Amino acid sequence: MPRILLTVTNDLTYDQRMQRICTTLAHAGYEVQLIGRKLPNSKPLRDFPFEQKRLYCYFKKGKLFYLEYNIRLFFYLLFAKTDAVCAIDLDTILPTFFTTKLRRKKFIYDAHEYFTEVPEVVDRPRIQKVWERIARLTIPRTQYAYTVCDSLAEIFENEYGTTFAVVRNAPVRRQKTRNMRGETREETKNKEQRTTNIILYQGALNEGRGVAEAIEAIQEIDEAELWLAGEGDLSQELREMVKTLKVTDRVKFLGYVEPADLHKLTPQATIGLNLLENKGLNYYYALSNKFLDYIQAGVPSINMDYPEVRKILNEYEVGLALDKLETKAVVNAIKRLLKDKELYNKLKSTCEQAGKVYVWEEEEKKLIVFYEHVFSSNELVQQ
Repeated sequence: MPRILLTVTNDLTYDQRMQRICTTLAHAGYEVQLIGRKLPNSKPLRDFPFEQKRLYCYFKKGKLFYLEYNIRLFFYLLFAKTDAVCAIDLDTILPTFFTTKLRRKKFIYDAHEYFTEVPEVVDRPRIQKVWERIARLTIPRTQYAYTVCDSLAEIFENEYGTTFAVVRNAPVRRQKTRNMRGETREETKNKEQRTTNIILYQGALNEGRGVAEAIEAIQEIDEAELWLAGEGDLSQELREMVKTLKVTDRVKFLGYVEPADLHKLTPQATIGLNLLENKGLNYYYALSNKFLDYIQAGVPSINMDYPEVRKILNEYEVGLALDKLETKAVVNAIKRLLKDKELYNKLKSTCEQAGKVYVWEEEEKKLIVFYEHVFSSNELVQQ
């Protein structure tokens, strides 16, 4: 079977999406290697049915990191055994694109994000122009591409003239066995252990994620704790904010949580938060993986009323949607779900229905078809 290399800039440990994708491809018979970076505090890699490779970089962030990592990745890809290379997002596309062109291998682009529209880029016009040039150099010359939702596929096709398949970033189906009362083992355990309501945010503690608004909101909600599963650029700033607002007893920073542990953690929550600020089109058109994770875990969520979320809410009422990201709106939504038990139970029940549809076992079928198409063609990447 063909050998595929997939490239990211993280250290692989917490990348649930790539772990799912690579596992599916490996089970489909492909030889797979996932390539990322090695950090001083990187944990030992877990065993998966695919190879994993970390590249060490002297620089840890900023322009020099991207430059160094791309150079190291270029030379690694130039000599690595492979039949195809898949770049995940624009930050690994240049070495991937040029080495496949030089070696006459198949090039694949996986657009996990609308990279030129992420908040960290939108606020820096010069940097944004650099990424836009990279996108216009490479994506129109890409024959095989996929992304995570319909909205992004349509935008990319209109902007670059390249057709994108859609493979949603959905979680693996959660196995559930019920007792005589109709409760799952997790629900029974959580009911016994829970002494307060848990408001869960899972994901990076970065700009535009609504974490500051959630921390401000918890001041007005005595009957709940806010759990933050993740770290990011704002980790220290948010910890200082918690101290300033004197809510250290009700906000828990859980740090980085490995996917297997997060799988156990999420069902413990009463409410999930998915509060992406409309700051750059990436968040506006996103179908956040945390939104689908909450659905699969049977946890009603509070979201922003953006196109991809609205599509699902119109079909399956699994949570609430806010028009604006404001602290008061977050407070009202949380209080409503905590007090209106009939509504809460309805949303929870609908999560179970939606979880049968928005699940990796359905999405991976599309991924397999996509890669079968890549290797059924003898054509080389478009020049």
